[in-house]
Amino acid sequence: MAAAHRVVFLDRASLKARVRRPACAESYVEHEQTAAGEVVERLAGATVAITNKVPLRADVLARLPALKMIAMAATGYDVIDIPACRERGIAVANIRNYAVHTVPEHAFALILALRRNLLAYRADVEAGVWQRSKQFCFFTHSIGDLHGSTLGIVGEGAIGQGMAAIARGFGMKVLFADHEPPKAAGVEFTPLQEVLERCDVLSLHCPLTPATRHLIGLPQMRRMKRSALLINTSRGGLVDEAALIQALGQGLIAGAGFDVLGTEPPTSGHPLLELRRPNFILTPHVAWASDGAMQFLADQLIDNIEAWASGQPRHLVT
Repeated sequence: MAAAHRVVFLDRASLKARVRRPACAESYVEHEQTAAGEVVERLAGATVAITNKVPLRADVLARLPALKMIAMAATGYDVIDIPACRERGIAVANIRNYAVHTVPEHAFALILALRRNLLAYRADVEAGVWQRSKQFCFFTHSIGDLHGSTLGIVGEGAIGQGMAAIARGFGMKVLFADHEPPKAAGVEFTPLQEVLERCDVLSLHCPLTPATRHLIGLPQMRRMKRSALLINTSRGGLVDEAALIQALGQGLIAGAGFDVLGTEPPTSGHPLLELRRPNFILTPHVAWASDGAMQFLADQLIDNIEAWASGQPRHLVT
């Protein structure tokens, strides 16, 4: 493979894994982090840009005439102006099927912690409630089973399918919510409104697009059971965060587990950071970040660049 490309990784610190130098790279530069005002300078003359969370919008792309390919170090590509890339003939490749185990496992960790009220019970133990109990255990919070309950999934890709497999192992019924194309073949879909009404847990695993922004707001949470849980390990913008706070406060849903926020990293004072409730768990966008998953991602990232450079591109965003 001819080494002819200048490759620049804008946010290397976002990936805790070994990243090999692309075989097609005449030069390869890594920056731990890149601020918005540094993007054009750092990508000047680059033919390939690697980014995880650094945005590449139309105004920036217009100032990078040498850029021919953007390699996403993630599955989601909402930080990229895809129409502008099409206009300029810039190929965009993302990561596929790397988090098929780690994200569902994290999502179910949230589900189990919430359904069994683990945070509330831990707080009681720390407060001495067990020590003061007159019997061997106490029942200050409800404990629910997953067996026999219904999991609603929005997004039937590899991660959604991974969720379904675990759910069936727990004895749960699975409903995939109907949505706009593209859709996976061979999946039986249920209208979203019906899924909202029937599910005991709703888990989101779809991309953030103009059509899916605030897919779940107050009207949707009002349709859910008051005993239902809302899980989001996909993109923060899928849920109206102000509506979520209101829904939890009014008891419209029983709890929520989030690994993502609409703005990341969040600023001090973000309302969900200030939410101190035993039925709300927030983790810092780490559902994808098992050691094995990150190394798989890093290897596929460079594979995508090398495949494109050899004239056999794969995983292109269309």
